[in-house]
Amino acid sequence: MRAVAAFLAALALAAPVHGVERVRLDPARSQAGFGIGVLLLFDVVGRFIRVDGVVEVDRARQEAVVDARIAADSVRIDGGSREDWARSAEFFDAERYPEIRFRSEVFPLARLSTGGPLDGRLTLRGVTRNATFELLPADCAHPARDCPVRAKGVIRRSMFGMRTRRGTLSDKVILELSIYALPNEAGFAPS
Repeated sequence: MRAVAAFLAALALAAPVHGVERVRLDPARSQAGFGIGVLLLFDVVGRFIRVDGVVEVDRARQEAVVDARIAADSVRIDGGSREDWARSAEFFDAERYPEIRFRSEVFPLARLSTGGPLDGRLTLRGVTRNATFELLPADCAHPARDCPVRAKGVIRRSMFGMRTRRGTLSDKVILELSIYALPNEAGFAPS
């Protein structure tokens, strides 16, 4: 009897809920980036090369939820000399907190084409806070398949426990996402 119950529970978890389709993000083409000002003179700009996740699409309601995950240790900074610092406990603390995660609230699918706010919860360094990204208008008819879904946002690093180097580093960190669906996925553009 337990085996049957376990099988039914696993089947329920695997089946779409109320017509919700899970579209996987393409980790090979998706990426995230960040920028932070240094001494009001220049910006340190970096990117993460491992971005993964899913978009839960409810076609009946024309709504979606994005759940993006970024490998904190996949940070790359041109020149490479600051990569160890970015991974260190002073900044992303990738050893203790290997994942950066953003889970959006429900949003209308049309926003992928038109642009607009994308509210959700950002988890960084083990701290979860409300965050808003701005979805940029799509450059194509099928966002996530033919062109990336792009979003930008600004966070305060102090809100996530990054309090060192206040005299030299800006508290504002600009975050950017560029997301594609896997090529064999249906895509999540409005139908």
